[in-house]
Amino acid sequence: MDTRFPATRSLFGLAVGDAFGAQILLPGDHPTVLERRLPAAPWEWTDDTEMACCIYQTLTRYGQIDQDALAMSFATHFTAERGYGSAAERMLLRYRKGDSWREVAPSMFGGKGSWGNGAAMRVAPLGAWYGPNLDAVVTEAAKSALVTHNHPEGVAGAIAVAVAAAIASTAPNISSGEFLQAVVTRVPDSQVRSGIHTAYELLSTDDPRIAGERLGIGHGVSAQDTVPLALWLAARNLNSFEDAMWTAARVAADLDTVCAITGGIIAAGPGSVTVQPAWLRACEPLPEWVG
Repeated sequence: MDTRFPATRSLFGLAVGDAFGAQILLPGDHPTVLERRLPAAPWEWTDDTEMACCIYQTLTRYGQIDQDALAMSFATHFTAERGYGSAAERMLLRYRKGDSWREVAPSMFGGKGSWGNGAAMRVAPLGAWYGPNLDAVVTEAAKSALVTHNHPEGVAGAIAVAVAAAIASTAPNISSGEFLQAVVTRVPDSQVRSGIHTAYELLSTDDPRIAGERLGIGHGVSAQDTVPLALWLAARNLNSFEDAMWTAARVAADLDTVCAITGGIIAAGPGSVTVQPAWLRACEPLPEWVG
């Protein structure tokens, strides 16, 4: 895959962030984190990366999100050992049997649909794919979310992350404040959007624990308690992938997903915003089927 392209860079950054976060067993102010000692390689990625690869594959094949094809890709490549949640596992097994996502996804959680962070964790490469065409970013991100996450918060989380990656890929010199302001204008009214407003207010806060207390740390595995923190981390570290990852390790609960989202956004940026070779070498290779 050609890493000159923002979507490919984003996918690699997402995978490395995901795999790194999955290895950190002692988050917070443990010496391993404070001294920035990298975990032993290899780092295996999780369902975050597997589903992001499905989005990337769908975009390369169809040039847009074909929802039926995406649902089939999720079902075909589903690997239970990657750490899927129980609800996601049941859903994807139903898709594999031939049930339609149009019926299954809206029926989840008593007919409310899922507001989990799964649609957000996988979508950064899509934002980088469409880049400056933010109307397409919003439309296609929503389409990608609805295949599994039918709740408005789940959709809003996906839109927020995709827009953030798109802006990172096209505005290399943007300030942290301008970055979050540009993102929030495209996110529908939701708790996710309110959280991004709070993230903007917290940009001057150096202690990630304070940000986590206000924004959520992913403990509930919901879009609204995961995406705002990931965007705060990305906004404060647009030029440093490593700083973002280690800062996340001090505060996040759902660490692989927070790092996947944050890494996918930051790595979409051009120039010096790259993942260090040592981190890339430590990460498990992406699957051959992604193309």
